[in-house]
Amino acid sequence: MEVHKVVAPPHKSTVAKLKTKLKETFFPDDPLRQFRGQPNRTKLIRAAQYIFPILQWCPEYSFSLLKSDVVSGLTIASLAIPQGISYAKLANLPPIVGLYSSFVPPLVYAVLGSSRDLAVGPVSIASLILGSMLRQQVSPVDDPVLFLQLAFSSTFFAGLFQASLGILRLGFIIDFLSKATLIGFMGGAAIIVSLQQLKGLLGITHFTKHMSVVPVLSSVFQHTNEWSWQTIVMGVCFLLFLLATRHLSMKKPKLFWVSAGAPLLSVIVSTLLVFVFRAERHGISVIGKLPEGLNPPSWNMLQFHGSHLALVAKTGLVTGIVSLTEGIAVGRTFAALKNYHVDGNKEMIAIGLMNVVGSATSCYVTTGAFSRSAVNNNAGAKTAVSNIVMSVTVMVTLLFLMPLFEYTPNVVLGAIIVTAVIGLIDLPAACHIWKIDKFDFLVMLCAFFGVIFLSVQNGLAIAVGLSLFKILMQVTRPKMVIMGNIPGTDIYRDLHHYKEAQRIPGFLVLSIESPVNFANSNYLTERTSRWIEECEEEEAQEKHSSLQFLILEMSAVSGVDTNGVSFFKELKKTTAKKDIELVFVNPLSEVVEKLQRADEQKEFMRPEFLFLTVAEAVASLSLKGPSLSNV
Repeated sequence: MEVHKVVAPPHKSTVAKLKTKLKETFFPDDPLRQFRGQPNRTKLIRAAQYIFPILQWCPEYSFSLLKSDVVSGLTIASLAIPQGISYAKLANLPPIVGLYSSFVPPLVYAVLGSSRDLAVGPVSIASLILGSMLRQQVSPVDDPVLFLQLAFSSTFFAGLFQASLGILRLGFIIDFLSKATLIGFMGGAAIIVSLQQLKGLLGITHFTKHMSVVPVLSSVFQHTNEWSWQTIVMGVCFLLFLLATRHLSMKKPKLFWVSAGAPLLSVIVSTLLVFVFRAERHGISVIGKLPEGLNPPSWNMLQFHGSHLALVAKTGLVTGIVSLTEGIAVGRTFAALKNYHVDGNKEMIAIGLMNVVGSATSCYVTTGAFSRSAVNNNAGAKTAVSNIVMSVTVMVTLLFLMPLFEYTPNVVLGAIIVTAVIGLIDLPAACHIWKIDKFDFLVMLCAFFGVIFLSVQNGLAIAVGLSLFKILMQVTRPKMVIMGNIPGTDIYRDLHHYKEAQRIPGFLVLSIESPVNFANSNYLTERTSRWIEECEEEEAQEKHSSLQFLILEMSAVSGVDTNGVSFFKELKKTTAKKDIELVFVNPLSEVVEKLQRADEQKEFMRPEFLFLTVAEAVASLSLKGPSLSNV
């Protein structure tokens, strides 16, 4: 067999290495490649298009695209108006703030966002987190002005954090919210949100401020004397209607407009019923009078000092991460369906600046909602103009239609919220996780039960902590396998995976399947020593020739640090005492370079013990035999 030499990598300066490392870490998509070799005018145009994606598709915009976007924009507006009012109440904010948040942010996103299908506005989970975290220290009933100030300030911090991740290209931070974590978190939050709506659906006036399931259910059954049968009847009727329309649209996607228009229709019909029959005099609570006009400025309400600064910063951080994760996930989902690309870093900047601007215009945390974006996609949206149409529709509502919502019953808003969040409970995905990875399923359950029985933020923290623990276990306890030869081939594979694979007498072939660093070098030392001892015992029992060569297959060792180099040095000393030669197979360039620098005495990086494949190593060393030990 021809033996191929392992060669040293081409020389690179430290600056060049650092430049390459930074580029691959923070700029894996190489956004500057589009500017190479272009004239200055083209570079300016492409730079403007990169910063403002609207300039990419706006010059080619046509009337046919406008027709599609107008239809989809009006459709999502019919959903956004009732949802905006409902989600604001979920966040313990005035209902009008929900409409404000459906007006300005979509306009900002239409200019800066790269997704064609993302429909922007308030979402249930971010609303729940914002309201529950702020309510821990400030009562929205006793001090509504301060609560509103803290909500706007939290939105500013959320937007600042989101935009900073995009500008600094640190989007990998949100990847710590794994799919299992999100599914469990969303499912638990959906149940908590639904249980919170029992206050409106049953007509209870005295309700707990706690968010976990036990206090909520206790509060419900401790105040049975406050239950209103009129409210219950109306709530059940509209809830069944909304659930039926949702089910119909899921079964027949072409009828998406049925579930999209159902919330607005419910608001209109319920408002007429309350107005005609004066139901507010019979125990059915209503929204009340809402102010007319566009968003008032709120930059003077932002608080950057005082005793609540830590609270708003923490709330902004949590809501920012959750809403950013949801928005980017939704955008990428629909981009994959339509075969176009969504730039994650640009999305972070767009969503972040959208919230920063929103915090100064009486808006609270907004992002792209899955239900609204699905309706937008099904309605035939072609570009972000659908967000502009939705925003204009909300503007008209704010200017001229606000008096019509005075008699809208709160019970219908509760039914709308329950219908919207019930889709967040993804049982098929949970079963899929159980089949694939039991630890991920445990993480999902911890997030789910943590949200339900503790609190939203504690449940999220527990799930993220378990996910980080899993990553640490994979780093500190890397996989390492014994390899054997598949008879009749030059292929070497895991002995415990491929039962036909056989060990070669006199050789111990180990595959290290991770970088070797300070976190795992001691573990690898203990594991390797144990296998050497076991192999020697096995050789003695079977009366084979003694163990002569320890071969390390290093294709998966992408890097080593100082501790990793020490691991190989100590391993060389250990094997030398046992008259065993240490052999390296296919070490990567960074590993070769560092080991050669550390091997000043040329003790363990000798060319005769460096090979590109295990088969070449075994064939070559089998021919030369023990004589190499004396080289």
